Amino acid sequence: MDKNSKQSPQSRLQALGVERLSLLGKYAQPLMQTYISGYFDETSVSEQALDKLIKARLLWRPDEQEALCLRPGVNGLIASLTEDERKRQINADIAGQLDQIRTRVTHYQDAQYRGDYAASEHHFQLLTEKVHDMTGQFSDAIASLWNRLNSDFGFVSNLADKIRENELAQKQLRRLLDGFELIDFNEMIELAQSNGALRKLLVSQLQVSISDHASSLLEVQKRLVELMARFRQQQERVQLIASMSAFLKQHPNFRVGDYANRSKVPELVNQAKPIIANAAIGLDRSGDTEVLAELVREIPIEHQGQVQIPQSGGEFELVDESLLQAREQALKEDVENFFIAILDTAPGEARGLSALEYLQQRQLDWDAEIWLFQVIAEFEGLATEFRRSFILEKCTRELDPFNQVDIIYDLNLRVNQGLVLK
Repeated sequence: MDKNSKQSPQSRLQALGVERLSLLGKYAQPLMQTYISGYFDETSVSEQALDKLIKARLLWRPDEQEALCLRPGVNGLIASLTEDERKRQINADIAGQLDQIRTRVTHYQDAQYRGDYAASEHHFQLLTEKVHDMTGQFSDAIASLWNRLNSDFGFVSNLADKIRENELAQKQLRRLLDGFELIDFNEMIELAQSNGALRKLLVSQLQVSISDHASSLLEVQKRLVELMARFRQQQERVQLIASMSAFLKQHPNFRVGDYANRSKVPELVNQAKPIIANAAIGLDRSGDTEVLAELVREIPIEHQGQVQIPQSGGEFELVDESLLQAREQALKEDVENFFIAILDTAPGEARGLSALEYLQQRQLDWDAEIWLFQVIAEFEGLATEFRRSFILEKCTRELDPFNQVDIIYDLNLRVNQGLVLK
């Protein structure tokens, strides 16, 4: 058997990767020159080396009549390593990566269900790499925006370039924010289920990373607006000076007039509303005394009605406390008579007696609400052994169907036939 057929897929992949990375290091100078110039000088290497670079997918020919150039992946790799913002691209395709994450989670869960722990560890490793790749893309994109702000974006030459750079940065920010919205953590929780490793990877770590990246994007946006406002101020001043310089070249005899002393100010200058100066009486000028006196005499006098000062009120007339106590005692005695009347009812009568009916029958001069409150207070104030001899029923009705508040409109008191009053 062939030696390569005995190798595992991972061994063959490792050997192929080492071989092609070695080609990058061996031919680093011509490849970097290709990155700068845009085409590969075929005379700089031998035909055998050129064939290796093409087979290794480092170089390709877009058209038969075109020169060799770097593959897009290699071009992006060099741009990322050198932080070249002219060719560095922001990849915000989060939807495709989320689909791959869902597929990896399904493979991992199926392998665990089958008991194939080796396969489950392999799928979990691939899943971890995919999640880290996705968060790493956000980090690279934010770093690219910062570099753009601090290099090309911060030092463009004119306003048109500034606006174009601003629009590009705003679009990149919008794509990144749209990518954040695609990540649904409720879905991630459902994918992880009760698996602790998946919850830590897809929920805890991912949520912390997205939160940090969102904060960084907010700072980028603030810096973007700040630079734009600052540049517009500088551009206005430069444009004003340049326009004035051009006008003076066209009119060399022009002299700036005293616009403040003109009766008719040009509309270009007359932008502010006129200011009315504050006036005051000049008491130090004795010659104007008579004129000022005439002006003062002509001022109409406002006749204000005499303000009546409120007189102090008399002393409060306090009601005799003995009268209040007597009335309170009378109410208490009437309620006690009501309880005695309940005890005097015929034995075996279970209907009891209504508090309001008793109030009307005896023609007592008490407010119905005060009477009911006093009956309840008297019942609650009885000793426990005496209270069990009575049964107090509260007759209620619903005040309003919307607030669910019940009010007591009557009380029914009867003797508890199951107990014998001692």
